[in-house]
Amino acid sequence: MNPSNPPTGQSTPEIEELRNKYYNASVMDLRMPHDHLMIVRIKPDEDVPRFSGGQYTTLGLGSWEHRVDGGPLAELEKPKLIRRAYSISCPMLDLQGDLLANDEIDYLEFYITLVLRPDTDDPPLTPRLFRLKEGDRLHLGKKPVGTYTLKPVQPGDNVIFAGTGTGEAPHNSMSIELLKRGHTGRIVSMTCVRYKGDLGYLDQQEQLQKQFSNYRYGAFTTREPENMDENHPSYVGKQYLQDIIHPERFQETFGWSPAPDKTHVFLCGNPSMIGLPEKNDRGELVFPDSKGMVELLAEQGYTLSTPKNPGNIHFEKYW
Repeated sequence: MNPSNPPTGQSTPEIEELRNKYYNASVMDLRMPHDHLMIVRIKPDEDVPRFSGGQYTTLGLGSWEHRVDGGPLAELEKPKLIRRAYSISCPMLDLQGDLLANDEIDYLEFYITLVLRPDTDDPPLTPRLFRLKEGDRLHLGKKPVGTYTLKPVQPGDNVIFAGTGTGEAPHNSMSIELLKRGHTGRIVSMTCVRYKGDLGYLDQQEQLQKQFSNYRYGAFTTREPENMDENHPSYVGKQYLQDIIHPERFQETFGWSPAPDKTHVFLCGNPSMIGLPEKNDRGELVFPDSKGMVELLAEQGYTLSTPKNPGNIHFEKYW
């Protein structure tokens, strides 16, 4: 029997051998806000690796594992481990409602959305991840990496996190890191999703706002009735972070006006939201036709941070 294509729901000695070879962690806990959204806690066989808020590591499952949508297995000449990078999220609060720092947990938490596409020579991972259940085995990268961290932030700086969808995952761990160390500057974490049901951390975020006067959370949607129906009594139109970052709107929403010389902005999620400039044929940096956050912030006096030229606009390429 081809180990990459056993009958549904069955295993083989070949598959168990592959799992033993490649898998080094287990699903400790799994919560599904809805069918296409997952918050999963992974416990490694060895010690939990230390990480800084904002960093990422890899998750992996074999091409021989079944998909949640019942799609066919990858017909590969040789079974392979499918690995993808995911930012590390954070539970934020313990059962008593106290801050839960990154170094106080014996697992890593991830915030993942389901992306369905056909299996090819580069088979997708999330349809396999969404078939996991508590106790199942998988691969976990041994060392979190990444430079999208709080390293440039000083204790009194203001910090704005802007993410779309599961792009708020690194901002969760970064926010907790700031609050845990007694950050004195203002902190705003804002996220844009299609529906309110896509806000997997809403309860924790609301609790944080009540506990910390310098922390605010803003959740904005684009597909709810009040976003789409002009006759809705609470009609607001589609709400994008590019709208919220305008000084007047930001002041109205969060109650303070950020000064570029005292504020760091972190962007993670949809590339259209971030709006990075690209070089044209003449080597000049050109922004996208539709203004993203980087251009809007640059117009306000912020500068894009690069390895050679540190600034106060930081970004993570989420895809």
